[in-house]
Amino acid sequence: MSVPCKFERSLLSHDEYETIRLTHHPAIYDVEPTDLAAMRSRLREMRDKERTLSQQKRREARGKGGARGANFPGTAERPSQRKQVFAAALKRVNGELRRLHNLAARTAHVEAARKALALHRAASFIPYPSAGSTANEGMVPRLSTRRRKIVTGAQIGRVSQATKVAQAIRDARGA
Repeated sequence: MSVPCKFERSLLSHDEYETIRLTHHPAIYDVEPTDLAAMRSRLREMRDKERTLSQQKRREARGKGGARGANFPGTAERPSQRKQVFAAALKRVNGELRRLHNLAARTAHVEAARKALALHRAASFIPYPSAGSTANEGMVPRLSTRRRKIVTGAQIGRVSQATKVAQAIRDARGA
């Protein structure tokens, strides 16, 4: 469940709120990926701390465990709300890191595809000229610089076959 920014501000200290503020919509796009990774570990620590406090408060309320430290005031509700704020921020940071990772992967795939297409197109042409004529070889045929054309097996002999069929039709008419 989403929590309004105003409510987040009321739950958190100034330093904690500055960390959380950077995870919201327009500000998160300006944060570098390395800073996002560091922010992710900080948010995990904050969330885990609040989760521990919340669990301890619930145990105290049930009478299962003693008080932590000197005296931690309040109920389990406040740490639980703070934990939800940190968990939501962590979710936003993870989503942004995933988006950046997918964008980098997509860019790499596009570059690889373009390179493969260029190599494929370059394979259809003779990439370099021949060494040229040398002495004492006599006449040598010149290499063609035209594109190599691949003729399918079905096309080979089709003209002579068409001639045979036409001749057979003519012979059949005269008989």
